[in-house]
Amino acid sequence: MRLYVNIDHVATLREARKTDEPDPVAAALICQSAGADGITGHLREDRRHLQDRDVERLVSSVRAFNLELSLNPDIVDLACQLRPYQATLVPERREEVTTEGGLDLQGTTTRLRQAILRLGQAGIRVSLFIDPAPGAIDAAKALGAPAIELHTGRYAHTWQASPDALNALHTAALRAAALGLSVHAGHGLTLRNVGPVARIPEIEELNIGHSIVSRAVTVGMHEAVVEMRQAIDAQARR
Repeated sequence: MRLYVNIDHVATLREARKTDEPDPVAAALICQSAGADGITGHLREDRRHLQDRDVERLVSSVRAFNLELSLNPDIVDLACQLRPYQATLVPERREEVTTEGGLDLQGTTTRLRQAILRLGQAGIRVSLFIDPAPGAIDAAKALGAPAIELHTGRYAHTWQASPDALNALHTAALRAAALGLSVHAGHGLTLRNVGPVARIPEIEELNIGHSIVSRAVTVGMHEAVVEMRQAIDAQARR
């Protein structure tokens, strides 16, 4: 199972003072040396953490960069210009603290098709961030995306109280894999709750950021990534 580390909140810390440290690219290289298979970063319309220059440097510095982006035409243009390895299309609202759910695959079909087509023509692998619902999976397949990322937020909030959200992830991953989609997952995953998700065999990639960056404050980035890598590998081998 691949581990992509989201380094957005390294940039969040930098932007708190509008200075030049900590450097998200330096953090990304540490993550990579510690066992991350790739790096993820979200270029938001409001540029609240990563900036355009960060994305440019990340694309040219790391083995595999997964750019999270909205359907904003200017950001899609930039992605096509910089050509990261992967682009994950996500919903975005300026007032949100973080991404709060999957894409609306019914209300934005035309724009989504256009973005998927443009990114694909630029040689970029495209993934859609969606809720673990059958309708969303079927719609993602119909839109022609090769991969999906299942939103694990509900699981992250309820995993200790109920198995329902985990069961939904299991079912969604099975359905997506049966349709030929590559299955990724992420949002709210931590050392404490990652295990059951890592044991879902159809999920081939996890995107984890806030938990790792938070842990890095006390143990360092390298150790935080090593801990998560070991936690995932121990469960995926079961």
